[in-house]
Amino acid sequence: MKGRTAKETLAITTKIVLPNDTNTLGNLFGGQLLAWMDVIASVSAHRHSKRVVVTASVNHVSFQQPINHASIVTLEAKVSRAFSSSMEVFVDVFVEDHVTGKRQKSNEAIYTFVAVDQNGGPIQVPELIPETDEEKMRYEGALRRKQLSLILAGKMKPSDATELKKLFFEEND
Repeated sequence: MKGRTAKETLAITTKIVLPNDTNTLGNLFGGQLLAWMDVIASVSAHRHSKRVVVTASVNHVSFQQPINHASIVTLEAKVSRAFSSSMEVFVDVFVEDHVTGKRQKSNEAIYTFVAVDQNGGPIQVPELIPETDEEKMRYEGALRRKQLSLILAGKMKPSDATELKKLFFEEND
């Protein structure tokens, strides 16, 4: 199975925040943003695996600043690492200034998707080949994030988390 680059998985969508997308403060509902992120992340995971994908988890969401009514919002998703049947996908959210057109990052999230076959069972996905410095950094961190998730879910012993241990303990040669 031929590996794919992260740029081959890039998916982008742009939305405008309408009144029915906002809360009583006139800001985008967090749940609406999560739904938009889930959709664009699934497109990215599909581009990597060329298979039907299902959301396995939302590993991290950062609502760094509110997004106001009438804002133009661009979501960019890219697979950061592929494991046997799962893929970690980063979603970066940008808000565009109405006057200057300048984009500012406002939010981010990390989703995990699993590629499935026609019976809904997990299926092998290609490896991911990171190219840019950011892609390499996210790729490296993905295994640590996966190990932490497995530990928190009770599916891995902390003593088996080799990548996490490297953060806290020096290796003896």
